[in-house]
Amino acid sequence: MADNTKQWEWMVSIKNGFEAMYKDDPDVFVAGDLLWYAQQGRPDLRLAPDIMLAFGRPKGYRGSYRQWEENDIAPQVVFEILSPGNRAAEMRNKLRFYNRYEVEEYYVYDPDTGDLDGYVREDDVFQTLHLVSDMQGFVSPRTGVKFHIDGVDLVLTKPDGTRFETYLELLARAETERNRAETERNRAETERNRAETERNRAETERNRAETEHARAERLAAQLRALGITPDL
Repeated sequence: MADNTKQWEWMVSIKNGFEAMYKDDPDVFVAGDLLWYAQQGRPDLRLAPDIMLAFGRPKGYRGSYRQWEENDIAPQVVFEILSPGNRAAEMRNKLRFYNRYEVEEYYVYDPDTGDLDGYVREDDVFQTLHLVSDMQGFVSPRTGVKFHIDGVDLVLTKPDGTRFETYLELLARAETERNRAETERNRAETERNRAETERNRAETERNRAETEHARAERLAAQLRALGITPDL
């Protein structure tokens, strides 16, 4: 479980970012703070990664991730968001667990300091990527997501060039889009009103012209009745 609101917000933002990214792929399971049991009959061999992605596994409800019921597929990508309550020994144990059960990519982010560690499996071992300098611009082999630290904030950019957004950012963008759409509707309505005004003006001009023509015809008829040929 999250220790504080900052950790929770990062967990939710990253988890939801990946869910949105893979929303159209039925075989990518994304979860947050879900217990992962690695071996049948060994309930002690478990962890609850802050965020985990399991490729080749269907979406859907799970009370826990039981690897032996998931075609023995371990989550390939795991994130941990640090909080002041995390201890060095605890994080070493997590690294050993993820290494033992063949996680392909493991990322550790500290939102208080901006420190970011990445571990990627190469030739069946973890290759450590050291903190921010090595992770700036790093691209996840499995997901194609690019990592960047802006100040102390983690920025994750999807392969299409768009970045993961927080819930508040999504709300703000949605509000901007609604305002833009409303402005466009108002502009279109103004144009329709202007066009209607022009049509009414043209109709008025036609009616005026017809009235003038009819008046001229009546006057001409009266002149002809008097034996005067009107000057047309």
